[in-house]
Amino acid sequence: MKSIVVRSPKEPLALEDRDQPEPGPGQVRVKVHACGVCHSDRLVTEALWPGLQLPRVPGHEVAGVVDEVGVGVDQLKPGDRVGLGWHGGHDGTCDVCLSGRFIHCRNAQITGISYDGGYSEYLVAPAVALARVPEELSFAEAAPLLCAGVTTFNALRNAGARPGDLVGVHGLGGLGHLGVQYARAMGFTVVALSRGTDKKEFAGKLGAHHYVDTTQPDFTRQLQDLGGARVILATAPHAKSISALVPGLGLEGCLLIVAAAFEPIQIGAIDLLSRDARVQGWSSGTAADSTDAMAFAAKHGVRPMIETWPLAEASKAVGAMMDGTVRFRAVVETGAA
Repeated sequence: MKSIVVRSPKEPLALEDRDQPEPGPGQVRVKVHACGVCHSDRLVTEALWPGLQLPRVPGHEVAGVVDEVGVGVDQLKPGDRVGLGWHGGHDGTCDVCLSGRFIHCRNAQITGISYDGGYSEYLVAPAVALARVPEELSFAEAAPLLCAGVTTFNALRNAGARPGDLVGVHGLGGLGHLGVQYARAMGFTVVALSRGTDKKEFAGKLGAHHYVDTTQPDFTRQLQDLGGARVILATAPHAKSISALVPGLGLEGCLLIVAAAFEPIQIGAIDLLSRDARVQGWSSGTAADSTDAMAFAAKHGVRPMIETWPLAEASKAVGAMMDGTVRFRAVVETGAA
């Protein structure tokens, strides 16, 4: 099989011929059709993840079909359409798993970090990590929903907002363009927040009811004039921009952060105390959450905006994603039939 391999940090990705992996007990071999490129793939390509063992095949937005199942796997069969996200498995026995929060398992596995990921024609993964991909979605469409999609969907549905509440989505990139679509389909009154006025029409096409230009000095006043946001989903990874959103929250509002800004985010206590507001982070989700995110997307017409590359050109896809040439989502396709 063909695989794209990281052998050394910050070096060109290598296209290699490898033997097909065999699924062990509780595992499934997946024939990969598509794998999304995520900014988090830098953790592998630049060896930024602590304890990462190279060589490694990256990729944690995987969509394909079951090729073979290991002993003890009864819930899946060859030919099933499946997907695999960041959460690559859990032990089911630690204190966190026993409380039902599998995404935070003490011994969690991460797809493309703990074991080889989706930049390959085949991979092996724990059956518990696989989500169901609806027939209505192509594999290339499904792939980004297994990270960017489930992250925004899962964050919004757990944020405490109800249909009709004002929900802001900050940023209109890979996460934000999905966040707006999901928020609209969930019945929220959606306001898109981004820099400049040139994105207003695009935000409306995604489903936003309102648009706010964050370069304006009084942009949070516009949110307050709309009643104050119950939730602002922060999808743009810029610490100062995220900090500036807090005054736009309404009473008991939530600044919900899914963007991984690397510098500290500074927020004044008075801004929170004066409105009983909170700041919350949100991780992605388990296989069950990914299944829900894709089923919801299929039903309500939520789709990622993608650009595709063949597997052999995965390095170009990664480069385009990391340097911002791709505005939304890049997807690598294996050419599987």
